[in-house]
Amino acid sequence: MDAALYPRMAAVEDTHWWFAGRRAICERMLDRIGLPSDAVILELGCGTGGNFPMLARRGQLYAMDTDESALGFAASRRLAKLARGSLPWEFPFAAKRFDLVVMTDVLEHLDDERGSLCMVRSSLRPRGWLLMTVPALGWLWSEHDATHHHRRRYRAIELRRLLGDCGFAIDYLSYYNFLLFPAIAGVRLFQRLRAAAPDPANRKHDLTMPPRFVNAVLLRAFSCERFVLGPFRLPIGVSLIAVAHV
Repeated sequence: MDAALYPRMAAVEDTHWWFAGRRAICERMLDRIGLPSDAVILELGCGTGGNFPMLARRGQLYAMDTDESALGFAASRRLAKLARGSLPWEFPFAAKRFDLVVMTDVLEHLDDERGSLCMVRSSLRPRGWLLMTVPALGWLWSEHDATHHHRRRYRAIELRRLLGDCGFAIDYLSYYNFLLFPAIAGVRLFQRLRAAAPDPANRKHDLTMPPRFVNAVLLRAFSCERFVLGPFRLPIGVSLIAVAHV
């Protein structure tokens, strides 16, 4: 992600409907896992630390990111032991083993997705868990993906195969952000059709807070999917969520 966007992310991620909704869904998944009370947790690609309150109350939290400015914002939360690094080779926690690794919209940024997941697997204790989200469906590729330096988007079958090839047993995998999918897909397809690819210097970001009422409506629509995910799987969505173990 462009380093200039981290201050914007830090300013909105506690309340913006997309970040808050994703956290609500991830928290529901974590409730189903049932971690030990003394769990050791690692968040990879922690950004500015928006997930820290959710994770720190579940165990001892470690976190890693590639960007120093992001780590500066994350450090201000005082909830995790932080280190700079990148997957798969610059991994500062190689000597530790974790009960849970969390990667929320991280894998799509990495050049070596397979090597990175294999490194994650090696960092987990027996019966350790991986919780991850990724953007879904390559045909949804948009200016958003370019601005955030994504390498790819995933289909469910691709993510399932990748996790299996890296030695994970998949407990749950589903699309999510289903209710808002028609609107988001429509906007992104329209953006692709109406203009050629923009100059990277002029790319727009989507880290702006909408009006309070709009934000509340979008958050309610997005986060209510947490009551469906887990017992059921959704057939399509803007993103994918997976829970796997070793």
